[in-house]
Amino acid sequence: MVSDNLKKFSTSQLLNFCLGFFGLQFAWQMRIILSGPLTESFGASPLLFGLIWLAGPFTGIVVQPIIGALSDNTETPFGRRIPYLMGGAILGAIGLFLLPNSEVLASFLGGKAPWWCALFIAAIMIWIIDACVNAAQGPYRALIPDNMPREQHSVANSYLSFAIGLGSVIAAATAPVLKYVFNYQMSTAAQFYMAGIAFLLGMSWTCLTIRERKISKEELKIEEENAKEEIRKSFIQNLKEFFALSPEVGKICTVQFFSWIGVMSLNIFFTQYVIHVLYQVPDLTAIPQEFQSTYDTLVMSGQNFSSICFAAFNLICFIIAIPIGKLAERYGNKKVHFVALLFMALAYVLLAFLPNPVSTIAAISLAGIGWASILALPFAMLSRYIKEGTEGSVMGIFNIFIAAPQILVCTLLAWFINISTTTINNMPNNHYEYAFLVGALMLIFAAATTLALKED
Repeated sequence: MVSDNLKKFSTSQLLNFCLGFFGLQFAWQMRIILSGPLTESFGASPLLFGLIWLAGPFTGIVVQPIIGALSDNTETPFGRRIPYLMGGAILGAIGLFLLPNSEVLASFLGGKAPWWCALFIAAIMIWIIDACVNAAQGPYRALIPDNMPREQHSVANSYLSFAIGLGSVIAAATAPVLKYVFNYQMSTAAQFYMAGIAFLLGMSWTCLTIRERKISKEELKIEEENAKEEIRKSFIQNLKEFFALSPEVGKICTVQFFSWIGVMSLNIFFTQYVIHVLYQVPDLTAIPQEFQSTYDTLVMSGQNFSSICFAAFNLICFIIAIPIGKLAERYGNKKVHFVALLFMALAYVLLAFLPNPVSTIAAISLAGIGWASILALPFAMLSRYIKEGTEGSVMGIFNIFIAAPQILVCTLLAWFINISTTTINNMPNNHYEYAFLVGALMLIFAAATTLALKED
């Protein structure tokens, strides 16, 4: 194998390598936290917001495989992957700069634009951002087998996980720290600009400092033939081969499916839950526009608190990631994953029934244990059934059981919250806490299925 003859990366080179992924995750975390309040200010109901969130799973299913395949067969003076990394970073940064200015862009249409114009432009920007993040992820991870020896593949991916955790924590914590420590409140627009700059600078640094290995014509020809063979295979055929690996594979997919319904219930609706349930801001789309500005301070406070919670969530995940692996080695993957999922389900129940800041911080920190397990142990359980040389196709199919649950949350759960209306202080609102009740139930299903797995 060519990868076995490549020069090993030093620790400093591995740290340098993951800087681009740090910027990518920084941008993605800000997109998660801020897009809900921003789109609501443009008139998005819970259902419309959920439909806008379809950008993530859709671009993950469609864009990432296409860009990955294209980068396999690209030859430029800059390399195979770097053009896609820089293209994704540039377009993604533009989307992050323009998103908070959607109303300004709508005003260029002339006259008084309808209310939905700004929302429509914001939705387009979110789809562009998500497409660019997904477009950069595949080629970025492909740099590992392209340029590092096989024995470093695991450690290189762990460095990317390190960058994911660190990027998420710093992105979420920046605005609240500036507010509570230095009494400076970053505007929502400034936070989006910061995310765009981090994405662009981080990815630019990686592209400037990483030299891609030159691929010989013979290697390129082999890869092209492999790609053609995969294309010739039908999706159904690939799916059959995937589930034929072992009866346990279907159970692992079921665990992942229910787990990700739980994960996305948090990612999509947590900031809105904080603003509308904890801080009791009414549904801004249901009150006259002239009164909406009276809630600006409360909305910003809710955003800051949500950011602190996401920082705690990712920090616990970051801290617990290695101990989770050690415990799994000692007690088995399924037992540790079962307990971690129950912790996350308990956290969701606390969020639903104890809506106050102290219990919310405690619950979100507890949920971080489950998040650390979901990021690692299902892949560890699946990896024992993967035949050598089929890793890419197997992981591609496994990704369906991450993307499909997201689609359900963006549509059915968003619709359910949209019709679950209530009043707080005699003002219209929605039961955002229902997202965590549904998420808790799904996580319990995932935990029960985990126990059904057979493990040596």
